[in-house]
Formats: sequence, structure tokens, C-alpha cells
Amino acid sequence: QLQASGGGLVQAGGSLRLSCAASGSISGFSAMAWYRQVPGKQRELVATISSAGNPAYVPSMKGRFTISRDAANTVYLQIHSLRVEDTGVYYCAGLLVRGPPTWGQGTLVTVSS
Repeated sequence: QLQASGGGLVQAGGSLRLSCAASGSISGFSAMAWYRQVPGKQRELVATISSAGNPAYVPSMKGRFTISRDAANTVYLQIHSLRVEDTGVYYCAGLLVRGPPTWGQGTLVTVSS
């Protein structure tokens, strides 16, 4: 089970660090990912991190988002220079080579102007 946390209300220009804690080991996943769903849009991928710790970012997200993981089955998403349009629900997911993602509960990020 995956549980995202760390969202909240922040002013534009600020930073947040989101956490995704797993109740068990995440070593069974080929990669971990952060997605987000902003109002009026479909859920979109933000970044992934492989089991070896290699990050990858959607080009439009590169620069302000940093994904990382630690040895305690927690995956993080650091967001800098937050913009109003970053407002939305952020989800973590465990990815497999085959099969659907394992979704965690989302955490709401609200950026005020």
C-alpha cells in the first residue's frame, strides 16, 4: 500500500516536498512514479525513478521537480518555484513492466497567487 503526504497550501514561488511511503517493500516494482491531476485535465506523469535510483522526467516537468527515493521504502517529489497551475492532486504509483500501476492515495497541493 502506498500513501502520499506532504501536500498543502503554499504561495506561488514556494517549495514542497511530497512523500510516498510504502507499507511494504517497493523492491518488487520496476520503478516508482509521481503523477498529478490538475483541475480539468487528465492524470499526467511527472517523474519516475527506477529501482536502481535513476530518475526520469517528463520534459515539461524537468527543472522544477526532483524525484528521489531512500532505503526505507519512501519516494519523494521535491517541487520548487511552485506555480498556481501546479495546483492539483499528486499521486505516487508503483510501476511494473507488465500490468497496471499500483496507485497510492493522492495528496492535494494548492498554490495560491
